[in-house]
Amino acid sequence: MTDILSVQAVSAGYGETIVLDNVSLSLEQGGTLALLGRNGVGKTTLLATVLGHTTLHKGRIAFLGQPVERLRPFRRARLGIGYVPQEREIFPTLTVEENLTVATRPTDGGTPWTLERVYTLFPRVAERRRSMGNQLSGGEQQMLAIGRALMLNPTLLLLDEPLEGLAPVMVDRLLAALLRLRDEGGLTILLVEQHARLALEFAARSVILEHGRIVYEGASQPLLDDPSRLAELIGVGG
Repeated sequence: MTDILSVQAVSAGYGETIVLDNVSLSLEQGGTLALLGRNGVGKTTLLATVLGHTTLHKGRIAFLGQPVERLRPFRRARLGIGYVPQEREIFPTLTVEENLTVATRPTDGGTPWTLERVYTLFPRVAERRRSMGNQLSGGEQQMLAIGRALMLNPTLLLLDEPLEGLAPVMVDRLLAALLRLRDEGGLTILLVEQHARLALEFAARSVILEHGRIVYEGASQPLLDDPSRLAELIGVGG
C-alpha cells in the first residue's frame, strides 16, 4: 500500500536557519499519527514543510506517491492536504456558512464533505451559521476551522494543536468529533498536540521531536503504559 504521506531525510527551516534536521516519517491511508514534543522543537515547522511554507534544504516529500516538494502550497492543498492552523485563521468578516463554502473543493471519490455533513459533525456550527467569524468563541472558531478544512475534501488532515486554550467542555466536544473522523475511516490524520495523553490515546502511532530531530517513532501505547518514559521524552507526564 502506498503511503499517503512520506517525508524522507528532510532538513528544513526558515531562510538559512535549519529547524528540522534529517527528519523521516510516513503515514499510511486511514492512519493516525500524533506529533509531540516541547514547545519550539519543530512540530509546527514540520507541518509547514509538508505544506510548502518553509525553506527545504534537503530531503523529499511525497503525497499519494507523488513528489510534492517542488509544488507551491496551493497546489499541495488541491491534491488533498487539509490544514487547521493553531491560529485558526478564519475570515472574521464572513459568516460561518461563507467561511465553509469558500473552501469547497470537489472530491475525487468517497462521500464528499458538504455543509450538511459538517453541520452534523458540529451542531454548534450549524446553530451559528449566520454569525460572523469574529462573533464566535474560541471553541466555535476551532470547530469552524476544522469544518472549513473538511470542505476541501482532504485525504490528509493536518491539525496544529486544535485543543489549545479551550475550555474543558469544548475539548470534550472537539475530541468527540475528531474520534468520529478517525473511526469513520478514509481520512488520514496527523495531530500536533500539547495534551500528550489525549494525543496518544487518539493516534495509533506517535513521533516525538527534540531539537528538530526524531527521538521516538512507534506505537503510542508503550508511551501510555510508561509515564516515566513519556516524561523523559517530552517533559510532561500526562
